[in-house]
Amino acid sequence: MMGLSNCLKIKYTDIIKDKMLNKYIKKLEDKAEIYIRVKARPGAAATAIRGVMESDAGETVKIDVAAPAEKGKANEELVKFLAICFSVARTAVKIISGAGEKIKLVKIIKTN
Repeated sequence: MMGLSNCLKIKYTDIIKDKMLNKYIKKLEDKAEIYIRVKARPGAAATAIRGVMESDAGETVKIDVAAPAEKGKANEELVKFLAICFSVARTAVKIISGAGEKIKLVKIIKTN
């Protein structure tokens, strides 16, 4: 697997639910890019994946973010976290929409 072990090693993910991103990591291995809908919860004690919500719109990955929702700090932390989890550069993780909202569409580009 591409990045799950990296995601588990970072200090603030000791409470991560390890199999939540497997499907997305596998998709990125097969494709040049993927899109993930994320529900961010800024101001959390630790940055970690909290679950996957199912809805009519599709799946949404819930992520606690250990940064305040001010001046883009939470978005920066989210990008950093996803880059580590997917073993890509931070520049390969882009918030396509929802930068000022809790629900975001994130594009991750394979860099290998």
